[in-house]
Amino acid sequence: MTPAVTRDAGALASVAAHTAGVGVRTVDDVAGIRAVADFLADVWQLPHTNPPYPSEVLHSLVHAGGAVHAAYATGPRGERLAGAAVAVFGPPADRDAYSFVAAATASDRGVGFALKQAQRAWALERGARTMRWTFDPLVRRNARFNLVKLGAVGAEYLVDLYGPMNDGVNDGDESDRLTAVWDLNATGTTDGTADEAARAHATEVRRAPDGGPLAVREDRRLWCRIPEDSVELRATDPALGLRWRHAVREVFTDAYAEGLRATSMSRDGWYLLTPDPREEPRS
Repeated sequence: MTPAVTRDAGALASVAAHTAGVGVRTVDDVAGIRAVADFLADVWQLPHTNPPYPSEVLHSLVHAGGAVHAAYATGPRGERLAGAAVAVFGPPADRDAYSFVAAATASDRGVGFALKQAQRAWALERGARTMRWTFDPLVRRNARFNLVKLGAVGAEYLVDLYGPMNDGVNDGDESDRLTAVWDLNATGTTDGTADEAARAHATEVRRAPDGGPLAVREDRRLWCRIPEDSVELRATDPALGLRWRHAVREVFTDAYAEGLRATSMSRDGWYLLTPDPREEPRS
């Protein structure tokens, strides 16, 4: 890792935090980590007595060499937590970091990006080349953030990774996940609009639970549509939400078996799956 790349990553993280109007720093004290555990419990709609990441687990991850990043916004009443992220560094030979969780309040635009840039700078300083994490493939905003804003690739599709989940966000659904792999040396983002014109002329190959097109294809490019708001759908019509889950799962498992990978997400909710760009020959 060149010093210039690490230095630039730190500068980008600072700019992202300033733009979002927050200060981002690592926390390792009892009170700070407890506040992060409570914040994550609120995001996942769980009681503070049963957070998704208990404070003792967060302490252990920090003790093992990981980092808990917290984003703080300053207001009339002082600082408040606006977001948090947790990552660990894998074996040096792998040069890979794993982000366990990253969350921000919906009203704080840009906080999630600031947290990921802080994680990137932290990981680069420790020799990492990539960072991985999982996300729900049916949540449009997360897919667009990960694949377009950050430029990650959906490297693998995992069926019901965690089994049944009983938090207030995922309860009653199956926990399929996409693994995002982020090249920490890459700069910039994708435009998210590439190949959209071609999509209009592609051949429909599957129908969605709402009766519209689910997947269309043109040669080695495949597009797959997901519902507009899967979280709301899961809450109002769990049966329909599960039908969407299974329908998208069939498209993705077939496509991934063929060697295609999720590389982009359009504003109107269409994944683009193409041959894995990480395996393209380099000149």
